[in-house]
This record gives sequence, structure tokens and C-alpha cells, in this order.
Amino acid sequence: MTLPVTAFVAAICALLLLATAIDTVRQRLRLKAAFGDHGDAKLISASRSHGNLAEYAPITIILLGLLETARANHMALMIIGAIFLIGRVAHVIGLYTPSEPGKAPLGRQVGVAATFGTLLILGLWTLWMLATQNL
Repeated sequence: MTLPVTAFVAAICALLLLATAIDTVRQRLRLKAAFGDHGDAKLISASRSHGNLAEYAPITIILLGLLETARANHMALMIIGAIFLIGRVAHVIGLYTPSEPGKAPLGRQVGVAATFGTLLILGLWTLWMLATQNL
């Protein structure tokens, strides 16, 4: 396979998206809610865990693929991909963890930090490769 890191991260993201989508549907069926969240904490957690992953996974996968195609350091890409996936799983867990108002659970904090850090590194690395490798 030409892009094994990208393929692995994309495959795990696809499975996470499927799991979070199934839970969102399950929560909607429980409430008989076709639209909206009806103020239900379980449905809000389910739909936000799915939506948040759907927001961040595509750009991360694209950047990984671009860097992998440009022959960027394979080990570094694997580590960054792993950090992203660990962060996404932590974020999903964090969204399902009860918390005090105004205080995000640890899983959610880890997920946000890992996701933002991953995007920052991949974005800057891609720009650096463009500037120095004349891609």
C-alpha cells in the first residue's frame, strides 16, 4: 500500500464515525427525535462526538496523505497519526463522561489538545515541505 499511515488513520476514523453514528441514531430512536437534540444529554453527547470527529478527521487525513505522498518521515507520521487517534477516542469518552458545569472532563481536554496539536504540526509541516521541497 502506498499510503499505509493515511490508510490506517482513515480506517480507524471510519470505524469511530460508524460507532458514533450508530449511537446517535440509537439515541434518536430512544427519544423518537428526527431532528434536534430535544435537550437530552445523551443525544447531545452522541451527536457531538460524531459531529466533532466528522469535522476534524477529514483535514487530518488529507494532511497525512499529502505528507506521506511527499515522503515525509514515516515514523513521525505514524506517531502523529497515533496521537490524533488517541485524542479522538479520548474526546469521545470525554463527551460521554458526566462533568460539573463549566469543567470539561479530562478525556475531552486530552482530545482537544491532541487534535489541535496534531493539526498545528501537520499544517506547519505541510507548509514547511511546500516552502523547502518545492512540491
